[in-house]
Amino acid sequence: MKFKGAGRKKSNVFPANRQGPSVSSASTYEPISSVWEGSDGDLLEAMFKFYATIPTEPILDSTYNAGRFWKGSRRKVVSMDIDPQHKPMIAGDNRKMTGVPSAKFGTVIYDPPHVGPQGRDKSRKRFDVDFGATVECGKEQGWNLSYLYPPFLKQAKRVLKPEGLLLAKITDMVNNHKSKWPHCDFMRMAEEAGFTVCDLIIKVRNGPMVSTKWKEAHHARKRHCFWIVCRNGDDCERESSGVLRE
Repeated sequence: MKFKGAGRKKSNVFPANRQGPSVSSASTYEPISSVWEGSDGDLLEAMFKFYATIPTEPILDSTYNAGRFWKGSRRKVVSMDIDPQHKPMIAGDNRKMTGVPSAKFGTVIYDPPHVGPQGRDKSRKRFDVDFGATVECGKEQGWNLSYLYPPFLKQAKRVLKPEGLLLAKITDMVNNHKSKWPHCDFMRMAEEAGFTVCDLIIKVRNGPMVSTKWKEAHHARKRHCFWIVCRNGDDCERESSGVLRE
């Protein structure tokens, strides 16, 4: 007696509750996690390796500050900062990039201010230095800092080579007692500027930012930020050969 369907040709389609063939031990596939608990520097290296379709260098760090992303790195990084005290190679506003040549860089790094002066608190950290808390972030700016993004994105697209990467570190914030979502603003604005937004990686730090002056909580204390991966091109996928294009 045959069961119903017996003798039928085997299908190559796998049932929903089963996985396909395991990846061969000889495979060179190396995934990158959507959640990262290590350092920014290590994450940058992982993103270079995973997403790049052209050589990543030269790299323009448009918010260089003290250069903490590059401690111990041998990467060819051009430093840019609006504050000359950090002695950047290019002292200037990344919303203008005066004198920076077009189609010069394989990667642009962007780590803009994350809070405005309304959230400024020096009891635990130097917010003015570490978080750019002196940047205008009041009623005229909609209580957020997303107004900084469009002019920067225009310049980033100009100075990037075709298929180059824009890697942006964005943190959401609470201002004027309301949650603001700049990472959503950045992705939308990047698309409007002509970039393809490829990925979003959540970077986790050890503990949330707190202050002894805070007496009551109305929002979850954030202990994460987002690294947004954008490409100066129409596609996110790499060539199947995995060989970088010059």
